Order: sequence, then C-alpha cells, then structure tokens
Amino acid sequence: MHNKVVFHAMKALQAAGFPVLRFNFRGAGLSEGEHDKGRGEVDDVRAGLDWLASEYHLPVIFCGFSFGAATGLRAVCGDQRVAGIISLGTPISVEERVYTYNFLGNCATPKLFVSGSHARYSSRANLEKLMAITPEPKELVIVEGTGHFFEGHLQDMQAAIGDWTARFFNASSSTNVEAN
Repeated sequence: MHNKVVFHAMKALQAAGFPVLRFNFRGAGLSEGEHDKGRGEVDDVRAGLDWLASEYHLPVIFCGFSFGAATGLRAVCGDQRVAGIISLGTPISVEERVYTYNFLGNCATPKLFVSGSHARYSSRANLEKLMAITPEPKELVIVEGTGHFFEGHLQDMQAAIGDWTARFFNASSSTNVEAN
C-alpha cells in the first residue's frame, strides 16, 4: 500500500479526479490474516470492490501493481462494476511461479498494461504474448530504460495512466481512502 509505484499510481488517478482506495492484502503491513498465495487475496480485492460500490455508487477503475495486478485481474475481469483495468508491472514469471492469464481472453473491459523495458518479472516478449490473447480495448505501454519499479521513470508511468484515463473516462471528484 505504501510502495512508491502504488503511491504514484494513486496520485495519477487522483489527479484525473477518481476516488482511490489503497489497501494491504491479508497479512501485509498491519492487515489481519495470513498470505494465501493469491487465493484469498482475490477475495480481498472483491471486498474492496464491494466497499467502493457501497460508498461511491460509481464505476470502478481497478489499478494493481505486480502481485496486486495479477491478483486483481483475476478478481475484476467480468465484474460489471469495473469500467477499466490498469495493470502495472504485470508479473509473468517470478522465481518458480509462472502467472497465467488465459481468463483475459474473455475480458472485454478496457485495459492498460504498463511495464518497464527492463522489468525482471515480465519481458517485452511475454507481455506481447499476453496482449495477443487479450481482447480490445487494450493498450500496452513499455516505459523505456526502467525496471519493475519504474526506477527514475515514475512520472512516465503516471503519464501513461493519465493519458489513458483521459481518453476512456471522465471522473468528477477526488477522494483518497486507505485501509489496512
């Protein structure tokens, strides 16, 4: 929740006028529970969606980074409350774990994928394979000269978010909410 990528993504979405909810997955930071290797964390994302829907009654743009992106994509694809999806640093292969995204083949929600050109968990070739199975509308932005955490290029990542949201969405108010 306090990761620099997550923080800068929040700032970009706030600047575009969107309410923002940042939260820690179970067992992270001060949150309760234990890490569940992505299974229970899908429920954490859905709980966040439920809360946003009850509080704001607005379409949601999901934005996740790394593990949060991989987990969130599984939770939000097909959810009618989600109007757009932003996946930052989408992991494809982390140590012995390979993430699969076959479910994206049925995800018609507008999607933005942003990754660094030197990202250690997702090569450009693997991201292009992912894009090939992902239906429109979709966009892949590769930020040149940076890695998984957008080192030295956080503003470029923010600009990609800002440009994409400006083209697809029109938000009217800004709110920032944090939860553990």
